[in-house]
Amino acid sequence: MFRLEDLTLFVRAAALNSFSDAAREAGVPPAQVSSAIKRLESILNIRLFARSTRSLRLTPEGEIWLPYARQMLEAMYAGLQKIHTADDEISGTLQIAVPSDLGRNLLLPVFQSFRRRHPALRLRIFFSDQIADVFKDPVDVAFRYGHTEDASYIALPVAPGNRRVLVASPDWIAQHGEPHSPEDLAQRNALTFVLRGRLHDRWTFIRNGEVSSVQVNGVMMSDDAEVIRRLAIAGEGVAYKSWLDVSDDVREGKLQVLMPEYQGESAPLNMICPHRKQLSAAVRLLHEAVKARCDVLEPLLP
Repeated sequence: MFRLEDLTLFVRAAALNSFSDAAREAGVPPAQVSSAIKRLESILNIRLFARSTRSLRLTPEGEIWLPYARQMLEAMYAGLQKIHTADDEISGTLQIAVPSDLGRNLLLPVFQSFRRRHPALRLRIFFSDQIADVFKDPVDVAFRYGHTEDASYIALPVAPGNRRVLVASPDWIAQHGEPHSPEDLAQRNALTFVLRGRLHDRWTFIRNGEVSSVQVNGVMMSDDAEVIRRLAIAGEGVAYKSWLDVSDDVREGKLQVLMPEYQGESAPLNMICPHRKQLSAAVRLLHEAVKARCDVLEPLLP
């Protein structure tokens, strides 16, 4: 009979390529991870890992069995959640990292409503455009834009069809006119975003399957995405923003989507969390609440 803890430690050791890292994450001695793997290998009558003093990797048999172990874990946790956790029993503290613009303007009302539905739960929310590390930083979940294939954590899709759009205020458009192609942007004042010291000044567009990339320039830049949005609303220039960040501004007439025949690059939104947290009641329900809000906006993409 497989132990739930053994399966969990195997999946995490495989993701992290380390018994010691899996032990540190689970808060157990490294020897406990080694014992868990030995029990599984004894039951399965195969070697799951090829070990040496300097490296750890899955054997071919371990690679084959890994997805089945994940499926067993998901099924067992789902069953435990059904029989042990009711919505009104959620308590404790949930620590959330969220991009500044997305968090303050779109998701804050969702978080407020979520906490009111679960009065025993406390939320600690960190607004920042710096990418949170859910293993090292004091957070339980992090909302993050972009594609990810990192096996060291799980990514729950929130808005997989989200993408970037080119926007400007009606006043800016009245003064400068609308650009009609990516090449036109080289002559316009672009509001550019800085992340980890890197200036994102190359914007990509797709039309009829053809990809165009343009180098943009501008006199105002910021490492805070909400500042870029505010500058665009104030008529300072054009911005290349996530649709989720500006959808309400477009609906209210504060911003207008430019060059709608050109699609901006994909910007899927995911909720990132460590494997051990993925099926907790609070995380699952928060994911459902945020996804429900984003599901309303995605079909409105121009």
